[in-house]
Amino acid sequence: MAQERIPVVEGWFTGDPTDFRLLGTRCRSCGSVFFPRRDDCCRNPACGGTELEETPLSRRGRVWSCTDVRYRPPAPYASDPGRPWEPYTLVAVELAAERMVVLGQAAPGVGPAELAVGTEVEVVPGVLNEDDEHIWTTWHWRPVGGAR
Repeated sequence: MAQERIPVVEGWFTGDPTDFRLLGTRCRSCGSVFFPRRDDCCRNPACGGTELEETPLSRRGRVWSCTDVRYRPPAPYASDPGRPWEPYTLVAVELAAERMVVLGQAAPGVGPAELAVGTEVEVVPGVLNEDDEHIWTTWHWRPVGGAR
């Protein structure tokens, strides 16, 4: 039986692997763009608009900051203590067009040594976790041109 693919957060990214994108919200009144999505009102305190539309965000940006996570976080973080902890790299990326910073994990095998501030990266589909029945999907950041 095939595993069911489930987005970690519904509506935050496309399911299309050929044009994978994070999905934000654009205010029709002032043009401000936000991520994560919001569907009730503009986050720009000077606006207050309520007409919002889904908008795909830039696929590329530049590393603003990054760090490696080498320890299992304490509660209330949910993790399976029966599985070995796998370190990962957390990346803050300034998107090219929107000029906003979005956090996410680096693609597997990519560490801080490959992600200096200013490195160009692209968003790619990723897997957060899986079991025999499910694959929980998310996004990852990968250096542009990186064959990882």
